[in-house]
Amino acid sequence: MNFIQVDPSKHNILVVDDTPTNLRFLAKLLNREGYNVYKALNGQMALMACQTASFDLILLDIMMPDMDGYEVCQTLKADPKTCEIPVIFLSALDDALDKVKAFSIGAVDYITKPFQFEEVLARVQYQLALKAAEAEILNLNAELEQRVKERTRQLESTNEALKEEIVERKQLQIKLLNMALHDPLTNLPNRAFLMGRLDEAIARAKQQEEYQFAVLFLDCDRFKVINDSLGHFVGDELLSAIARRLEMLLSEADTLARLGGDEFAILLEQVSDIGMATDMAENILQSLSNPFQLSRYEVFINASIGITLGDREDDKPEYLLRDADTAMYRAKALGKARYHVFDPGMHQEALQLLELENDLRRAVDRKEFIVCYQPIVSLQTGTISGFEALVRWRHPTRGIISPAQFIPIAEETGAIAEIDLWVLQEACDRLKQWQMRYRRSTPLTVSVNLSGRLFSQTDLTEKIATILTQTQLNPKYLKLEVTESALVENPDRAMKLIQKLQCSNIELCIDDFGTGYSSLSYLHRFPFNTLKIDKSFVDRIEQTREQGLVMAIIQMAHTLGMSTIAEGIETSSQFAQLQQLHCTFGQGYLFAKPLQSSAVLELLDSSPQWRSTPTGGKIT
Repeated sequence: MNFIQVDPSKHNILVVDDTPTNLRFLAKLLNREGYNVYKALNGQMALMACQTASFDLILLDIMMPDMDGYEVCQTLKADPKTCEIPVIFLSALDDALDKVKAFSIGAVDYITKPFQFEEVLARVQYQLALKAAEAEILNLNAELEQRVKERTRQLESTNEALKEEIVERKQLQIKLLNMALHDPLTNLPNRAFLMGRLDEAIARAKQQEEYQFAVLFLDCDRFKVINDSLGHFVGDELLSAIARRLEMLLSEADTLARLGGDEFAILLEQVSDIGMATDMAENILQSLSNPFQLSRYEVFINASIGITLGDREDDKPEYLLRDADTAMYRAKALGKARYHVFDPGMHQEALQLLELENDLRRAVDRKEFIVCYQPIVSLQTGTISGFEALVRWRHPTRGIISPAQFIPIAEETGAIAEIDLWVLQEACDRLKQWQMRYRRSTPLTVSVNLSGRLFSQTDLTEKIATILTQTQLNPKYLKLEVTESALVENPDRAMKLIQKLQCSNIELCIDDFGTGYSSLSYLHRFPFNTLKIDKSFVDRIEQTREQGLVMAIIQMAHTLGMSTIAEGIETSSQFAQLQQLHCTFGQGYLFAKPLQSSAVLELLDSSPQWRSTPTGGKIT
């Protein structure tokens, strides 16, 4: 299929994004390609720009303050002056509902952040070419009408030429329709085509009582790893190979579509029961388990599949696609390389999760978070040496929400970095107050967890220095805890950051030691001050084998010049055994649960001390 060539220098593109770095990045790269680029930081600026200048294409972010991208798009489509401008959404939102909504209000395309510029450029060129083709059709229609008028008197000689023009017009229309309804990479039907077929299937189910169909939503597992390691050319070649292999499993009546990226959807016709759909899913998983022989590489890929049945009760295709997508994500959560069948409870869970995510985005500004502090006890002296700062979310209607519920959402949305910095500020400020109130020969310390998202920020050391200056806290009393997952993405950069922090006299602790496959390698490579023994080891310390493993961990840490902290100490027996193994510090419910700051004062005022006895430990 040939695209109509367009001259970039003759096209004006408006980029709308409330993040200046994104704006500058896209503008710079599009300018380099020869386009005239205009920028807007918010929806109002974008609408004003569209009233004063003419644009051939708009790249529009969704999540912006005051007026989001959906509202901007609806306003543009309601205005005769701007309704014909193609709008491509650029957004970090990757939910099927967000994408469906984008297309329903008039967007021509949807690109998920983080994106590759090559993909953005290809889609921009595609939309401009499509617009140019439509203009060519209009010009061709006008030309045909004029020729008919001018050659009425020469009907016989003109008739043949007119037929040729009509044939060309039809061919061009067929090409444009094919471009609009098919994916250019795999030549499969695209989302728009599939939605039409789903509409037809829903209508047929309402008319024919025995008719039933199924929708399968397929997403490749770890496809990004292939793209990042082997390149996008290999990734595109793999997607085409996957498409061809899936086509071989389907009948002519079924529809296979590529929805975008590494997502595919299948409409299975004439399904008698769920067993037929699950059989197809198993066939797909079995087929994909065989390696793909590409031009330069042999590649292995798995997929997660969501399944939903359609019948006469369904009324909108986007709901079917949403339900299958929800089931697919459940399959991923259960371990990937499998299928899962949708049930209505999943939709309610998804809605609750979305509501929780929306509340989380506003929780920091609304001051809904609180910091609790769990004592860290010296196992040799039995006295409190410091505290670990632990964030809790006090939701206005749901009450206290467990970190296990909101921390994964915060990490996925990126809100965890802002939360971490807030916790760090609160903990440093509170520790400074305690140090001034309780004058001790060995001042109290505070340990604060750093997420991988915050740990990857290039200006982290500057932000920490600012907090320490504001709170007037001596850096040597601050301990930062990181997990090995925060080190994996860029070990060299992580090493430089750790060294800078330690040059500032800030101690570093590796958290959850022993729960990752490469913990030992990171322990030797990075200069940590403290090793934290995971609760899973402490829970089983009374078993001879586990006790030996804990002893080996403690001895290894001490050999490397590190202190040790045992997490989750709940019984006096665990306390006594860890003390005998010369573990440096411990924390857990035996000493205290995480406490609010007022309860910490009461605990410190009581000057607790835990002592070892033949049967365990006790407070004095």
